Amino acid sequence: MPQPQEHYQELIKQLDQLHQDAVALEEKFSPAVEAVHPRFRKSAKNLLHYLALRQHDIRELQEQLAHLGLSSLGRAEGHVLASLQAVRQHLCHMAECTTVPRKLAVSFFENHELLATHTEALLGPKPRKRTTRIMVTLPSEAADQYELLPRLLKAGMDCARINCAHDTEREWLKMVENIHRAEKETGIPCKILMDLMGPKLRTGPLKEGPKLLVIHPVQDNLGQITEAAKVWLAPQEVQPPKDADAWLPVEATWLAQLQEGDKLYFTDTRGRKRSLTIIRREEKGLLAHLLKTSYIKTGTELRLKGKNAMDKATRVGDLKALELPITLKKDSFLVLTREPTPGEPATYDAHGHVAQPAHISCTLPEAFTQTEVGQPILFNDGKIEGILQEVTPERLLVKITYASDKGSRLRADQGINLPESKIHINGLTKKDRQDLKFVAKHADVVNLSFVNHADTVDALHKELRNLKAKNLGVMLKIETKEGFRNLPHLLLTAMKSYPASIMIARGDLAVECGWQRLAEVQEEILWLCEAAHIPVVWATQVLETLAKKGRPSRAEITDAAMAQRADCVMLNKGPHVVQAIEMLHDILVRMQEHQHKKTSMLRSLHISELNNLIRR
Repeated sequence: MPQPQEHYQELIKQLDQLHQDAVALEEKFSPAVEAVHPRFRKSAKNLLHYLALRQHDIRELQEQLAHLGLSSLGRAEGHVLASLQAVRQHLCHMAECTTVPRKLAVSFFENHELLATHTEALLGPKPRKRTTRIMVTLPSEAADQYELLPRLLKAGMDCARINCAHDTEREWLKMVENIHRAEKETGIPCKILMDLMGPKLRTGPLKEGPKLLVIHPVQDNLGQITEAAKVWLAPQEVQPPKDADAWLPVEATWLAQLQEGDKLYFTDTRGRKRSLTIIRREEKGLLAHLLKTSYIKTGTELRLKGKNAMDKATRVGDLKALELPITLKKDSFLVLTREPTPGEPATYDAHGHVAQPAHISCTLPEAFTQTEVGQPILFNDGKIEGILQEVTPERLLVKITYASDKGSRLRADQGINLPESKIHINGLTKKDRQDLKFVAKHADVVNLSFVNHADTVDALHKELRNLKAKNLGVMLKIETKEGFRNLPHLLLTAMKSYPASIMIARGDLAVECGWQRLAEVQEEILWLCEAAHIPVVWATQVLETLAKKGRPSRAEITDAAMAQRADCVMLNKGPHVVQAIEMLHDILVRMQEHQHKKTSMLRSLHISELNNLIRR
């Protein structure tokens, strides 16, 4: 049924107002637009147009447009003014009024071209069979085990990520060299991205326990030994083979006399008699079988029996000290200290009352001056929750409000989140500035972690100019509530250099914003980045149980399929990461036939029953 002319005119009026508001916001932020890189100029304008559009609740307008068979503006992110103008022209045709062509920041066709260009500039050429790239976090072993890199590339890795929060420049350089060597061997290009650690709140060190190694053979559910533990015996500097379960440092001169079949006897720390049987000699060490659980400490004596033994005894070298975690239960207390005093569990008096609560240091001094009583605090990705009871410049007193029933363990270097606090770190940390010198020389992209404010991005740009790193891409990791709130400013600031990107770091982001809001938050990030034609990396826990345990959960398969709407998907390290890459590649190839960003691709359905019905 035809609608009255007044109805069409009212809809046109609403569209004109949306267009006017979009142009007004662009004019308001014209200095910011002028400051972005020339290649991002159109995209910056479109981002502002989209922000203006989303300041309105247009759900009723969308419904009315849909009833008329017109676009409901649900896919307007990449070309806001073009979408408004197209709908207005159709309404003018229906209302028999004059169309008014207007200047557009981005046309319908430019939208895809801009995003594709910006993505290729940052993440390299499009893979042969899919549009979404795959990024893989390299494990420490990638520094010494070259053979892993060609396997990752052949499985489908397009980008390799190195995290500066772990390892040292020695390992980073070896990883970079192995990547370039694998590129030449396979002919497959690979971009290198390196994460700056950023101002991450973490727990400090714990008091060291004894220098002890506990070795367990494999047991079944009945406690029966099904497989011996494989123990590597070698000098301190010799790395163990892949199949070793444990490593005992022993002098090379003493090991030289040992042969396959020799038995080494020792008494463990509990007074239990134990033995090791040599099963294999390698170039720089030996592999032995151990059939019973053993507690071995630094200095444990190993004895070789037999008439032909030249030197019958030696001692185990320096072992790594055991970490003594702090166990926290609901309603217990924890003190966070500014001084880096090694953390310890709570102590109790003779009556079982707490004499001294557990304590551990915090790596970020600003946490003691920019927090308030009553604010929530979370540890270890939200596995432990608490409330700030006292705040002083030297310590924070935390009451634990959530932990597992048997108590949750808090260890050194675990994440701390203060979702209601607005901690502002000016510029880059000292470690970030030092690491950036290496990154600027060896990486294609620098990832800025825990970025909350635009001035931190400006500080990074300044540092890159000082290092003359003109072509280094910049990726902002959005992993805090504050960073999410400031995303429009962060985007405009990131766009001052070219190329640039955003990573949705869903682990910390979920802890900060709440698990129930994660889906909503990541959708908003995807919308804003598409409006800015900025490539997005979908990160954290993608196919994680597959990478770590060899079998994915059903929910992870669905999550990986949804990740196809991003421009790159990141996998974390794990013993089965090659299998995870292969599965992710297959999922992405299949999903791109059904979905592009938010648009459903309506190919023919593969439903046998429907085909049979048609044949009838």
